[in-house]
Amino acid sequence: MLELSVADSIATITMVRAPVNAMNDAWVASFHKLLDNLEPREDWSILRIRSGLKLFSGGADLKQIEANFSQSIEVQSGPGERYQKLFSRIEALTRPTFAELKGSALGGGLELSLACDMRFACDEAKLGLVEVKLGLMPGAGGTQRLPRAIGRAAAMRLILSGEIITGAQALTLGLVQWAVPAAQFEEKANSVIRQFALIPPHAAQAAKAAINAAFQTGHDGYFIERENVQTCLAHPRTQELVASFLARSSNLQT
Repeated sequence: MLELSVADSIATITMVRAPVNAMNDAWVASFHKLLDNLEPREDWSILRIRSGLKLFSGGADLKQIEANFSQSIEVQSGPGERYQKLFSRIEALTRPTFAELKGSALGGGLELSLACDMRFACDEAKLGLVEVKLGLMPGAGGTQRLPRAIGRAAAMRLILSGEIITGAQALTLGLVQWAVPAAQFEEKANSVIRQFALIPPHAAQAAKAAINAAFQTGHDGYFIERENVQTCLAHPRTQELVASFLARSSNLQT
């Protein structure tokens, strides 16, 4: 269902629930267990969420939806609340998160990726929140995170129509930060994530916290920025890197 590996400061969660990485309560519980394992560990600086199948995720498990369909509204809507809690936990991780969207990411699958800080897609990927076509609506955080990612107008277009767009189109909307041809996907995605893994973890975490403060009502982002700059300056790794940089710069100027 889910596989975890950690190497070279990169934690990778790979979804392998054939045929479409459908999400259900067991999947949510399994994901939480992996995060319970990961969060206290110090051997990773960025989390990559990817698929071992041809697509990222088709969203909610149709078998669970069917089983719940004759039950009360509370039972039917319960999985959505559990998805929300999991995705909020992913969003709240102090370390950067990165979703690899090769193939389709529809409904809850796209909502999972929206909980990540960064998204890397192949040009040909199919992305969309399609719930309105069934008389429903996104219920795993999509109505909140998509507008923050691409703006109110574009989010209205995609959510209210259930339109499916390509990875290339998603790049123009700002829904993903990178999009490349499928043939280049693995190589380019690995190259990009390695760049982030090389960043000192304390600096990435401090910067992420300050960026998030810009979107949180009631938070003084400028204060948090100043506080986090001071935290970085006091870190031994920063002291080492800055001293080395100043020494090289001084040699160039003499």
